[in-house]
Amino acid sequence: MQEAGGRGMKKLDYIDGLKGMGALMVYLCHFVFAFYYAAYTLLPEHVNTRTGVEILIGKTPLNFFYNGNGAVCLFLVFSGFVLCLSYFRTRDRARLKAGALKRYFRLMPVILAVNLLIFILMYLGLYRNAETAAYTKSIPWFQGFNQFEPKFLSMLSESLLGCFVWGSNDYNGVLWTIPYLFLGALVVYLAAYLVGENPLRYIAYGVMILVAFTTDIYFTGIFLGFVLCDFFSTQERLVSLYRRFRLLPVLAFLLGFYLTSYPSIGTEQPGTIYGILPGAYTVIYHMAGAFLLTAGALGCGWLQWFFSRKPFLYLGKISYSLYLLHFPVIATFSCWFFLEFQESMGYGLTVGIDFALTTVLVLALSALSRRYLEPVGTWLEKMVERCLSWKSNAQKSA
Repeated sequence: MQEAGGRGMKKLDYIDGLKGMGALMVYLCHFVFAFYYAAYTLLPEHVNTRTGVEILIGKTPLNFFYNGNGAVCLFLVFSGFVLCLSYFRTRDRARLKAGALKRYFRLMPVILAVNLLIFILMYLGLYRNAETAAYTKSIPWFQGFNQFEPKFLSMLSESLLGCFVWGSNDYNGVLWTIPYLFLGALVVYLAAYLVGENPLRYIAYGVMILVAFTTDIYFTGIFLGFVLCDFFSTQERLVSLYRRFRLLPVLAFLLGFYLTSYPSIGTEQPGTIYGILPGAYTVIYHMAGAFLLTAGALGCGWLQWFFSRKPFLYLGKISYSLYLLHFPVIATFSCWFFLEFQESMGYGLTVGIDFALTTVLVLALSALSRRYLEPVGTWLEKMVERCLSWKSNAQKSA
């Protein structure tokens, strides 16, 4: 990944690192919600430890690391940032058209493969989340997933169309975000194509964000990332000034961390560091926090260095597969292990070992998916490129 800052190009690996962190946060969120639900609800009746430490953690910035809604906002902003990097670097509008036409083929193959896996697991009766939820006190959240008779055609419909247009997510709950990654991306490509070189384009961007904010706030994540990409790629003088005052990016990152870590339960938090914020605006806090976190990282060299380390880069490479694969592993393997061993080993030890094994399994499956499934999308993209190139050459020769 490259940054367009004049003609000199600088690698933006740290954006991939941040994206990987977002995917990891979603995984941690779902594992924590499944086994320590009180860390989300902050209610004593859901506690599974002697001391209720999960509630204490949930009221501090430590909940950032499993804050699922905050992680989704981060993932959307990071994704929006990378969509048009090549366009702002080259000003080649053909790339926007190609990107829009290839977007579906980039996302669909892994979704279809994972949903097919989920269909098989459900058909074999391996989903044990409902049974596990009764033990872990996570009935309101964990019990209801995938508790229906799987049908191949409905799975196929969700994989090929439903999740892209309506956010259908009966088989894989995380697919609710796909319309933002797909339809939101198409809007971004169109905006760049129509006004990407207009001096007044930020007014158009503002209208986009305002409309999204008042209709479906999650679309603002993609749009905010896109605006950051434009700004940091084209406004060299302002970006240089921003980076010169080194405290500004650091403060932006810290404020972003604070807002993104606001407890997802969405209730007021008196007596905590969040006490000054009304609880009614949780998604707004998370979206603003994701924006500020990204802006902070874009302006701070040591943050860029940190998120460019190999563990983050690796997570970035497998982030899409990790995002799609982790929940079926939790609902099957993690639940089986917990139900099999919790009586003999005790709750805490069982969940600890379960988490370690689940993490290894999720990372391994994500790596396999990255190596063997995601290239299918790349192959389909190349086929689309060849078709477009053939059509363009045919028109020219005519």
